[in-house]
Amino acid sequence: FKKVATVVLMLNSPEEEILAKACEAIYRFALKGEENKATLLELGAVEPLTKLLTHEDKIVRRNATMILGILASNSLLHTLLIHEFATLCLANMSAEYTSKVQIYEHGGLEPLIRLLASPDPDVKKNSIECIYNLAQDFQCRAMLQELNAIPSILDLLKSEYPIIQLLALKTLGVITNDKEARAMLRDNQGVDHLIKVLETKELNDLHTEALSVMANCLEDMDTLVLIQQTGILKKLLSFAENSTIPDIQKNAAKAITKAAYDPEIRKLFHEQEVEKCLVALLGSENDGTKIAACQAISVMCENSGSKEFFNNQGIPQLIQLLKSDSEEVREAAALALANLTTCNTANVIAAAEADGIDPLINILSSNRDGAIANAATVLANMAMQEPLRVKMQNHDVMHALLGPLCSANTVVQSKAALMVATTACDVEARTELRNSGGLEPLVELLCSKNDEVRRHASWAVMVCANDELMAVELFRLGALDILEEINLSVSRKNKFSEAAYNKLLNNYLSLKYSLTGYLSSSNIINDGFYDYGRINPGTKLLPLKDLCLQEPSDLRAVLLVNSKSSDVSPPASMEDKSSDIGYGRSISSSSSLRRVSKEKTNYPFSTRSGSPTEDKLEPTSGRNTAVSKSTTKEKGSRKGRGKKEEEKVKEEEEVAAAPKLTGEGSPDKEWYPPSDLDFCVYVDEVTKSIFPITNIEEQIEALAKYVAEKMGGKVSKEKLHDFGWELHISELKFQLKSNVVPIGQIKKGIFYHRAFLFKALADKIGIGCSLVRGEYGRAWNEVKLMNESRKGLIGALPPLEVYVVDLMFHPGRLMKLRSKEADLYRYL
Repeated sequence: FKKVATVVLMLNSPEEEILAKACEAIYRFALKGEENKATLLELGAVEPLTKLLTHEDKIVRRNATMILGILASNSLLHTLLIHEFATLCLANMSAEYTSKVQIYEHGGLEPLIRLLASPDPDVKKNSIECIYNLAQDFQCRAMLQELNAIPSILDLLKSEYPIIQLLALKTLGVITNDKEARAMLRDNQGVDHLIKVLETKELNDLHTEALSVMANCLEDMDTLVLIQQTGILKKLLSFAENSTIPDIQKNAAKAITKAAYDPEIRKLFHEQEVEKCLVALLGSENDGTKIAACQAISVMCENSGSKEFFNNQGIPQLIQLLKSDSEEVREAAALALANLTTCNTANVIAAAEADGIDPLINILSSNRDGAIANAATVLANMAMQEPLRVKMQNHDVMHALLGPLCSANTVVQSKAALMVATTACDVEARTELRNSGGLEPLVELLCSKNDEVRRHASWAVMVCANDELMAVELFRLGALDILEEINLSVSRKNKFSEAAYNKLLNNYLSLKYSLTGYLSSSNIINDGFYDYGRINPGTKLLPLKDLCLQEPSDLRAVLLVNSKSSDVSPPASMEDKSSDIGYGRSISSSSSLRRVSKEKTNYPFSTRSGSPTEDKLEPTSGRNTAVSKSTTKEKGSRKGRGKKEEEKVKEEEEVAAAPKLTGEGSPDKEWYPPSDLDFCVYVDEVTKSIFPITNIEEQIEALAKYVAEKMGGKVSKEKLHDFGWELHISELKFQLKSNVVPIGQIKKGIFYHRAFLFKALADKIGIGCSLVRGEYGRAWNEVKLMNESRKGLIGALPPLEVYVVDLMFHPGRLMKLRSKEADLYRYL
């Protein structure tokens, strides 16, 4: 080479052979004297040589090191060269994590901070660049605070070199993420330095980074107050409104977000109509600007005036952003909508009218937990309005909730459970949730260690348990046991867990009565209610279908209430016959039920399943008798003997064919609980004869006597052991081929049979009474009556007193609770 400058340029070549030869030539040139060394320094050989220190080729690295060693021996520039060379090396090395660790561990930060005051701008630039790289690590940031580096960095903002100013602002942007650094910046008049940069138009290339630092500083309340007094807030609005540079708009919006956390500044921003500016930024082509604008809106809507403004402008744009290709944009838009629609019906309706339901439901399957949680919040807010809730169900929202319910993120779990609580308010939605498999993960959320998740899951279970079918399913999944365990813990229980436990029991009365032995007057017995007997906590109560399909055993009979007939109707020729076929194979007679309801109440019918020839019709008796096949024939036919025998043969054939007609043995056949025609008649009779009575005491007395009459009449205490009810129940179980006995078929009943029937009939005609289970097969009914003899103040109603209804010894007698008579009755 003839010119040294050419060789220096060759140090940037990508070819290893050229680099090796160039280094060798420069090395020989530097050995010839001090003037050559100075020439190399003037040509800027140091910078490319320092980069070659980390080159892959060993020869290149060796030669570069040897050259730098020779250059450092220049006595005139010795100190200057060492600083520039060292800082440049460190700046390049600090870009790698392993080198950062070594610089930090060898105490490199302190000399670097000192060199920020060097007269050489290259040393300043290299030092601040190295500090910026090191500040990415939190340990280095903490050390910078200890070494009081912020004043030295702030001084660099006065430099005449833009690159040094830019690196200083970037370093401050990283450091001020820490609270202590923000305080130090404020104490060293750092805000004034930033304001000067922002107010200088010539420094517009620094405004982006200056706004970023300012946004961090606004998280400090003292700094916020200081900035409020300077008028810089209006400057922030100006940057957001007028700048055409996306990064400046983005950082200005971020600064507005941080400042808007203060109520007074929110009010000031609202007066300056910041909302218009933020809505305009939503239309930016830059995703970062859109996200920053959404975040600012989510904070500004804490101001009621701003919330109202966004109702007319902003919500439609946010709905459009929900369809963005960027998941970050969708998450930010959902956050803004979540805050806008919380406790604001007008904004909820506006979001729905902007067709927001479908994109919000789509976000529930997003990969970002924040987006899912925000969308679930908006949908929960919408579900508070019944018309919108119906629209959401039409979009298959319950199925879309399955994913969030199974999420591992507690925030998503909480919002998903909250959404179930607000959307599962009708039978269709609950059925859809159950069919989608949503109940299993919902019940699992009850076991969460997170208080909010557990609270919202309990709320959702309480809502889902509003009908018996769901309550039974939740019980099967173990919800009741979990809630019981939660409620035993002082720290884990909550109002919703207690309410959910009670709701589950109140909508699964069969279980409630078996567990607690008590039904209040507000617990109305409906068809399908059954009394299995007492069970211990944690014991599973079998469903009615399973109990009906079991073979009879020596276990206690299960009492059943059912005033509905099976939907499976037999042929017309069999409509007057009652069946003696076991449950699961029985033929219900809905036409017979219709005929019975038209008969006079003096001639009630029964489905008592005995021998067809034994039952007689007793017109004058108050007790019901069965209408047998032979009796029906005698009543309905006056034809000749030959005709009767033909009918008898035909009937026997039809009975034999009955199982085939009802689908016996077919597993796909829909199951129905056994019908109880006698109970249907009881309901019809008490509705006609007892319901019209206006005096409540007379109603109770009449119903008590009616129940006692149907259950074998009055029984004296002395003859109680000779009553023979056990044999009667055993015969019924054998005839019915099941342990489940419809209450209307029992003609000899004691305490718990009679109390059961009294409660079932009282609920049908609106008499308020409770059902209480005692020990050793005892049960009784309690009613509340006004004591007219204890009237209070003028115009005040007399106090209510509780009475036990006697159904055995003196039917119709009312015994005041906790009196000797009542105690004796319950004991006996």
